[in-house]
Amino acid sequence: MTIYVGADYRGKDLKNRIIEYLKTYDYDVVDPFIDDREINDYTDFAFTVGEKVRDNNNSLGILICGSGSGVCIAANKVKGIRCVRAATVQDAFLGRDHDGANILALGSEITPDINLVKDIIEAFINTPMPTLERRIKRFEQIKKYEEEN
Repeated sequence: MTIYVGADYRGKDLKNRIIEYLKTYDYDVVDPFIDDREINDYTDFAFTVGEKVRDNNNSLGILICGSGSGVCIAANKVKGIRCVRAATVQDAFLGRDHDGANILALGSEITPDINLVKDIIEAFINTPMPTLERRIKRFEQIKKYEEEN
């Protein structure tokens, strides 16, 4: 599985720690938008990670900014993306299990504890996509809405 990771200047340190952590597993970890500017816009890398995840069926994404909200909003503008902002393990689990999220948004200033971040990431990655018919129906409704609007 490929995991695309991106962060703005407020999430850069956490992003680097997450990449180190993920590389200890058997994941292909990619940071597709390297930006060393002192201050950068979260939209640039959120759109890039969103497009990469959308175009690679065997992938997930992790986005980080100060609150996690900005990257979540931006990523959800990419057609086919369902990004969830998680500050708890339960947020990550429900985002995958109920909503089929394919990108996890984290707030470096909301969840700075790396051990909690690792638990959130593990819950997100290890929770399978939903199989209940009513949840799949919702994905189809979202997909249809995206196509029509």
